[in-house]
Amino acid sequence: MKKMFLKLVLLILWHLVGGDDVYFVMVGDSVTLSSNLTEIKDEDQIQWRFGYEDNNAIAEINVTANRFSVFDDVLDGRFRDRLKLDNKTGSLTITNIRNKHGGDYELQINQMSTMVIVEVSDEMEMTMGDSVTLKSGFTVLKNDNGIQWRFKDTLIAEINVTANRFSVFDDVLDGRFRDRLKLDKKTGSLTITDITSEHAGVYKLQTNSEINTVHLIVVGEKKVFVKTEFSVTLNSGFTQMMDDDEVQWLFSNENFPIAESINRDSDVVIFDDVLDRRFRDSLKLDNKTGSLTITNTTVEHAGKYLLKTSHLFITFRLTVYAPLPVPVLILNSSQCPSSSSSSVQYCSVLCSVVNVSAVSLSWYKGNSLLSSISVSDLSISLSLPLEVEYQEKNTYSCVINNTISNQTQHLDISQLCPTCSGSVHCCGPTEAAIRLVLSALVGVATVIIVLYDIRSRRAEQDQAHIHASQT
Repeated sequence: MKKMFLKLVLLILWHLVGGDDVYFVMVGDSVTLSSNLTEIKDEDQIQWRFGYEDNNAIAEINVTANRFSVFDDVLDGRFRDRLKLDNKTGSLTITNIRNKHGGDYELQINQMSTMVIVEVSDEMEMTMGDSVTLKSGFTVLKNDNGIQWRFKDTLIAEINVTANRFSVFDDVLDGRFRDRLKLDKKTGSLTITDITSEHAGVYKLQTNSEINTVHLIVVGEKKVFVKTEFSVTLNSGFTQMMDDDEVQWLFSNENFPIAESINRDSDVVIFDDVLDRRFRDSLKLDNKTGSLTITNTTVEHAGKYLLKTSHLFITFRLTVYAPLPVPVLILNSSQCPSSSSSSVQYCSVLCSVVNVSAVSLSWYKGNSLLSSISVSDLSISLSLPLEVEYQEKNTYSCVINNTISNQTQHLDISQLCPTCSGSVHCCGPTEAAIRLVLSALVGVATVIIVLYDIRSRRAEQDQAHIHASQT
């Protein structure tokens, strides 16, 4: 007893200084406890123990005596057919882990002891939409193996190797497993695809010799949208809760409780006095399905909601939309043609909305998107400019929209954009080309006339000079 007490003290001190190797493993998996040796030497003596008792040896190596032994019938046979020793390194592998294999293991190499901790978890956390494989713990099924998989005591899959029968029962429980179950005929493991909240809970694996359970926890996030003054239901995904399922709804990042039910047959408790009583007379909890309904919603109801049960954690992001305003179009600026610029008049139009959140504002030319701007949570004002030619005949529109509705304002260029005072009508490309050619011809003719005039004046001057010389 004294020796055991001293060993416990040493183990506690070892824990405190962080000297343990810790292994985390799921039920049905395998784990290799490392000896941290690359190779055993001739004089090495190695012993693996489970727990703190000296007689709890489960494996032993004596190189000098060439003895490599596993003792898998000790401790009521919990390690039977599960232990494998590495004759080169002394590491110990435990296959088909169960809860009863979790605990402290002691590795003694010669006179040095090391503690190894194995944490066995029967909880698996999965995200909605993912697939999960519940392992049987077998690497290969034997001829006498029989396996049953149950969900909350309802049979969903069965294997009888002798009769060569591999069956899944996916129409039970309202068909929640329909087309989702796959049995591995080699190992007996069960895969569930496209997980939803209805698949969260306790799964039981029954073999010829034992029964083991796995708790499947499902987590996820859903986005929900609603208009103000309308009602919205945050759907748990259950068609019917189990008798012992406890449901709790929490609100905001501070997780204020707002509704709960102990089980399907209990009374519903509503906490609508929290947060300035914003939920007063607006919450309804369905204790059959666990779904929460919010009536007469306001923008104060927007935020994060958390649904918690024994095996379920689902976050709902609720966005509450106020009615969308109609976009306002105003003249931003206009550019009239000048003598040194083109004859095209440009008009800049501004589309604006005020006090909006979680919306986008966009300009369209017909059905084609030209530009867009958006805002997420904050309530602000948005403006988006557009530059058009005055004479354009295309249809432009400014659209504000959120996830559930939209408002459109069409642009009438002739009414919004003023014409330039005193400006002539703009010409098309053909008329412009003709005018350009005529201008060029006029310019050439002008040059010819100027040259002719200069030449005539010079001739007259020459004649006058000759006449003066003769006299």
